[in-house]
Amino acid sequence: MRRYFIGLLCLFLLVMQGMAMSLLPSSLVYSDLLMTPHWILIFLLIVTVFYDNDNTYYAVWYALFFGLLLDVVYTGVLGVYMATYAIVIYIIHGLNKLLHANFVTASILAVVGVALADTILYVVYSFVQITAMAWWDYVVLRLLPTLAANMIFFIILYPLVKERVFNLGEEINNT
Repeated sequence: MRRYFIGLLCLFLLVMQGMAMSLLPSSLVYSDLLMTPHWILIFLLIVTVFYDNDNTYYAVWYALFFGLLLDVVYTGVLGVYMATYAIVIYIIHGLNKLLHANFVTASILAVVGVALADTILYVVYSFVQITAMAWWDYVVLRLLPTLAANMIFFIILYPLVKERVFNLGEEINNT
């Protein structure tokens, strides 16, 4: 059962991510602020920092698979989340090689990862003319609230899964 922990939690987060907006107060949901939950990405960032070592890329494979599932379930453009999540996790994996794994580092990487992913999604959706939001409006009305909401989720998720993910990574590396 241990080896299925990451996949099952990603699947659970995929389902919960779709219900995230219904968990917020209606005054926040119906405001001008747009928040996009990137819960799978947040969890995969924790996996990248604490599970993968320098020469394993499990989180990238999970990002490809669950990004594709996100595309199939929630978007009309296939491959956008799949490519975005995989690229962001790959970049974070490379940055993680330079840094020591702790809460502060994971928090910084989470901010960078969510900002990068959401910006890439904005650029792609602007390019294919799905969104017509101006850059400054995007930053103020979508990027900053998305970063804040996802960092709250990171702060809640981190103590719940960090030790479990780290221990699973140690087991894989020792075998």
